[in-house]
Amino acid sequence: MKKLESSLKNMLLVLTGVTAVSVALLAYVNELTKGPIAEANAKTLNEALKKVLPEFTNNPVAESDTIFGEKDGKKFVDFIVYPAKNGEELVGTAVEAKSMGFGGELKVLVGFNAEGKIYNYSLLAHAETPGLGSKADKWFGAYDPAKSEQAVSHEESARSILGMNPGEAPLTVSKDGGAVDAITASTITSRAFLNAVNAAYQAYKATPDADAATGATIKVELTDSVSAK
Repeated sequence: MKKLESSLKNMLLVLTGVTAVSVALLAYVNELTKGPIAEANAKTLNEALKKVLPEFTNNPVAESDTIFGEKDGKKFVDFIVYPAKNGEELVGTAVEAKSMGFGGELKVLVGFNAEGKIYNYSLLAHAETPGLGSKADKWFGAYDPAKSEQAVSHEESARSILGMNPGEAPLTVSKDGGAVDAITASTITSRAFLNAVNAAYQAYKATPDADAATGATIKVELTDSVSAK
């Protein structure tokens, strides 16, 4: 067999072949993992919805509504709203919102009861510093005012957002004159988290179901409050 001469043409042919094989392998692996990844994401979302909402009997995901935003001519998902019903009664609404934290995008699922008060929340994704900004997962929900038998310290009650209504006053950290204590050494993350919660409330109030449940007639206009200061 005649040995191929080393040339630019031969090198390009080999490189093209390797690239084609690599792309085919990546496509195959992606196809294999696409189903399990989607299933895992759906499971995570359903568990988060059960955590942040009062008991419901409907399928909030199937009845969800997506609110889109637009920037530089490109459309993107701004909020996803999940209504929770017990029978025909609206018992709560969960809103998926996002904000820019210290390390990157921070995504939060906030659950509101029928009166517009924060029932619970779940930190879906973040890129914050482990051990500091990542504490937002539990920091703002350490105290549940609905559980009167729970012994709480002043420190716990001062940082919890559970039971609060952002419609009465936007949630801000105490350093900025607000009522919520920021995560220790993570003020930027705390601001970003609360901005996402405030934005989630605006999206919640903009839904017809929420207006009907609270008796409100004025819809809150969505703003750019998700961006951290």
